[in-house]
Amino acid sequence: MSYIKGKFTRILFQSEDTNYLVALFHIRETDDEDVKRFVNKTINVNGTILEPKLNYTYTLKGEYLKHPKYGDQYAFASYERQIPSTKNDIVDFLASPFVEGCGDIVAKKIVDKFGDQALVKIREDVNNLLEIKGMTMLKAMKIYKSVVNFEQNDKIIAKLKEIGFSLEDASKIISKHNMDIDAIIDGNLYILKDIFEFKKIDDIYKGYFDPQSPLRCKECLLDSMLELSFNEGSTYYYKEDIYKAVSTIYNLNMESDLFKQYLEELKSENEIVVINDKYYLTKYYNEEKDVAHMLYKIAMSPSKKVPNLDNKIDLIQKELGFKYNEEQKKAITMALNNNVTIISGGPGTGKTTIINAIVQLYIAEYRLNSIDILENVCLLAPTGRASKRLAQSTNLPASTIHRKLKWHKDSDSFEYNLMNKLPAKIVIVDETSMIDISLMNSLLCALKENVKLILVGDIYQLPSVGPGLVLQDLINSDLFGYAPLNIIYRQSDNSYIPFLAKDIKMRNLDDEFLYKRDDYNFIVAGEEDIMNKIIASVKYALTKGINEDKMQILAPMYKGQNGIDNLNVNLQKIYNPEDKAKAEVKYGEKIYRENDKVLQLVNDSDNQVFNGDIGKILSIGKNRLGKTEIRIDFDGNIVFYEKKDLKNITHAYAITIHKSQGSEFEHVIMPVCRAYYIMLYNKLLYTGVSRAKKSLTIIGDPRSFSQGIQNNYASERKTSLIGHLTYEFNA
Repeated sequence: MSYIKGKFTRILFQSEDTNYLVALFHIRETDDEDVKRFVNKTINVNGTILEPKLNYTYTLKGEYLKHPKYGDQYAFASYERQIPSTKNDIVDFLASPFVEGCGDIVAKKIVDKFGDQALVKIREDVNNLLEIKGMTMLKAMKIYKSVVNFEQNDKIIAKLKEIGFSLEDASKIISKHNMDIDAIIDGNLYILKDIFEFKKIDDIYKGYFDPQSPLRCKECLLDSMLELSFNEGSTYYYKEDIYKAVSTIYNLNMESDLFKQYLEELKSENEIVVINDKYYLTKYYNEEKDVAHMLYKIAMSPSKKVPNLDNKIDLIQKELGFKYNEEQKKAITMALNNNVTIISGGPGTGKTTIINAIVQLYIAEYRLNSIDILENVCLLAPTGRASKRLAQSTNLPASTIHRKLKWHKDSDSFEYNLMNKLPAKIVIVDETSMIDISLMNSLLCALKENVKLILVGDIYQLPSVGPGLVLQDLINSDLFGYAPLNIIYRQSDNSYIPFLAKDIKMRNLDDEFLYKRDDYNFIVAGEEDIMNKIIASVKYALTKGINEDKMQILAPMYKGQNGIDNLNVNLQKIYNPEDKAKAEVKYGEKIYRENDKVLQLVNDSDNQVFNGDIGKILSIGKNRLGKTEIRIDFDGNIVFYEKKDLKNITHAYAITIHKSQGSEFEHVIMPVCRAYYIMLYNKLLYTGVSRAKKSLTIIGDPRSFSQGIQNNYASERKTSLIGHLTYEFNA
């Protein structure tokens, strides 16, 4: 492999995704006989390079090529930036963006003092810089670190690429884990779990280091426990569960004694907790314990009762023009007189009406002005759509929990926490069934002990994606005020959605689910016909003015003939067909087009957009750096994406029932077929049906629907929150 040394003079092209570059390169030196005629001239070069800088000296290693169409080229496989050696070059380098804390004047002073040995002097001892007049230790350290890092980073990148990381990966590693870089290069790749998926790190580790090493075995044990938590929703597991998981997921068949030894080591390293035969990840054990303790503290704080509450409820009924039933009055009374209250009910039982009454009565009782309300009344939900619905129903500000607590993505931490409490005196949380043990722990950490906490939800919906069964456990503990809502209010004499939801919940379905109603229709279709029936229904809805903003298709799975991926391809053709006037961008197999309806897949606190938020692509173009830029509107929050960020979104004409939680849609179409059988179970169908506000159309196989309702597939989650609560209240 030959080399060329020189400078990039012009970048002709560089890929946003791979950092592959085509550029003009001015050659000063080479050992390749075919290239020597280009010394002091420019040649086309191509290869992969991280953040190339014009007019800085590089050594490129590769080979000369004579392309039949593009002529003379040099394809490089590796590169190295050269530290400048002449006085002028050193001044330019020190004054460049590569070096923090140094400008033109300081750079000249350093070179005047040390000459062409300036960089050697800086690397030798940071204190040498203190000989420069006006230099502070803080500024000297910044200059020293920049110079050292400039030289080291290329070597580190080369080593990380040798191990198996890409150039882009190496850049992320250096940015976030520069202090740990020696440990990473020596083999502790699992430090990088905060950047990359575990499987990616583990695959790289297996390819370069000993796949049976104690480090890997223990890390795979921990990740297997984490996988169990998210697959089952449990916070603890038994030894045989863990052994089976690590064998299945990572093909690690450890001897029994070695398996026990690694578990003991993880216990002594405080990575896991073992109570009797139950094995917990330390994180989940502590979170359940802390949630129980904090709820006990809130529940036991002095509680102020609202006098003459019955009369006040009567007055607000007249004000709002609504008559509460006895269940609803009980819920309102509990919420205002207890410190911790749980309200649970299905669609049509008046949860939103009750929240509104609680808020209005609290504001009136404590005579809160608009500033007091903002400080003392806190309305929260797990998703953006649920918080927006909460705000609309109360005419008060509402927020996602992540946004309210000010979540920081990089550190996965909240600004409001044990040391920095929210000022709120009454906190109402809607859609609590979606909250896992980790988020509940973070929320309670941010609340004062004298707060009034009202948890509202529907225990028959799908449980949280993350581990824990918080709402159900709090109810089953029988330690808090609990107001179940069972009475359904009809929207019309022929309305059916809330009653169907109740029948699903009770697993008591009769043939009425096949009858057409004002708000409901079941269209029988074979598996081959479902897609056509959905398309026909969507087209018919469009003639009635029901567009993609008012219509949502919900399905259980992404793959398959009637899966979400295929649904979105077909629905995009109807709702947003190809049009020369609309810009588009391809990412993987998907084409994103201006005016597309899209779904956010991950939390992004920097842009205040969260998992499950639905938006619309406003424009696709180039930013001032020439990179693709996608502008998406999430209910008035405009977010800018680069092409690489498209991994965080997907089309939203059809979405999973899981992703629909916390949302309501005016009109819902839900396909049901035998191919979904793995995912057709009671709570999933109940959740899908209860998302529809004005109309619900189910398309597919009645038998699969009936069987799914009888299927209580959701495995029992293993949690210890009730035990911790019982201990706290009885200690």
